[in-house]
Amino acid sequence: MLDELFHLLRIPSVSADPAYDGDVQKCAEAVASSLTKAGAINVEVMVTPGHPIVFGEYIVDSNVPTVLVYGHYDVQPADPIELWDNPAFEPIIKKTDIHPEGAIFARGACDDKGQMFMHIKALEAMVASGDVPCNVKFIIEGEEEVGSDNLDDFLEQYKEKLAADVVLVSDTGIIANDTPSICVGLRGLSYVEVEITGPNRDLHSGLYGGAAPNPLNILCEMIASLKDKDQRITVDGFYDDVIELSDAERKAMARAPFSEDAYKYSIGIGGTEGELSYSPPERMSIRPTLDLNGIWGGYTGEGAKTVIPSIARAKISMRLVPHQDFEKITDQFIAHFEKIAPPSVSVKITPMHGASPAVTPTDSPAYKAASKAMHDTYGKEPIPVRSGGSIPIVASFERILGLKTVLFGFGLDSDAIHSPNEHYGVFNYFKGIETIPLFYKYYAEANGNA
Repeated sequence: MLDELFHLLRIPSVSADPAYDGDVQKCAEAVASSLTKAGAINVEVMVTPGHPIVFGEYIVDSNVPTVLVYGHYDVQPADPIELWDNPAFEPIIKKTDIHPEGAIFARGACDDKGQMFMHIKALEAMVASGDVPCNVKFIIEGEEEVGSDNLDDFLEQYKEKLAADVVLVSDTGIIANDTPSICVGLRGLSYVEVEITGPNRDLHSGLYGGAAPNPLNILCEMIASLKDKDQRITVDGFYDDVIELSDAERKAMARAPFSEDAYKYSIGIGGTEGELSYSPPERMSIRPTLDLNGIWGGYTGEGAKTVIPSIARAKISMRLVPHQDFEKITDQFIAHFEKIAPPSVSVKITPMHGASPAVTPTDSPAYKAASKAMHDTYGKEPIPVRSGGSIPIVASFERILGLKTVLFGFGLDSDAIHSPNEHYGVFNYFKGIETIPLFYKYYAEANGNA
């Protein structure tokens, strides 16, 4: 099981760089071969306008539930390669403090080849034992790391082929190896670029300073006004659709261990920020946010150049919680930002990305099956947690296929995904392969198929 994963990890399936297009295709074919070896039938490497999507299925009976497994075989670029302790596409196992039994170091080890491959090996184990309690379908895509631009059209085109009862995804994580958890919520996203234009050219700051508008100054003032002294976002209507969680829900979330001191130490800060009436974990998961991601304009080279820039730009992301619609929020932001701009400048706002928030109900048969499976293999009930990040495809599955998703990840926050020295614990890899078949067992039982 390790050797076969290592084979996939050695293929540099970097979807963002056209130089690796041949390797992305090679990896898709390797995934298809693994699915066939595991016992899947009707395995196809399906063409899209971008990178291919691998499909396969194992059909037991029309009377048992069907689980659609999603994963991705593409990976982030390895850059900066000089920061890797070992070549990014030459996987090795090394022991660490967190992984005394060893961790697999390679690009894609956790995100998402290692986690995706658990599902293929779990199917192989079930087929070998003659006990596959559910129908299983796989879609493994090659464009997740570049936005899954062709996935929605694929889902629309093959709705019948992908018909299922629930989606199972392992692209998230757990709190710790001795503290299992299941992600039950994802924040949505509204991402925009703003552009402020003042004079028709860069101006001498001595000759024109004091009278000519400075777009960088104005942009900074506008951005600073987007939050008040209590860290509340001031965009008109921003909180209109935000639903407050009940005390019981917040209490359940608080079961997750969190040390504010350890958090501050881990990222080298002196204190946390955000809405004071919410804990730091709540601010990072169940509350919406607005963050400046980048700002530029004028002269930024070596030495001095005394100019008033003609144009200033910034990128701003807003993480959204359930019931907030990213298109509505984007429209509200545009209207607000244009309103607060002084008449001395012009404003251009370009929406860049959007994603809807998603919530998995903890009383659903699928969640209960996942929870029971983890309880069996970890010896304790998993904690339901909400992630601060966004996985747009979860909303796509619900909108297009009408399916809820169970986020059944086994990674750790410390696995350095997207960073140099990405890794995935050997313990986590095998624990996933051990746990996934139990999900099918309990999900079938919940649907009356013992």
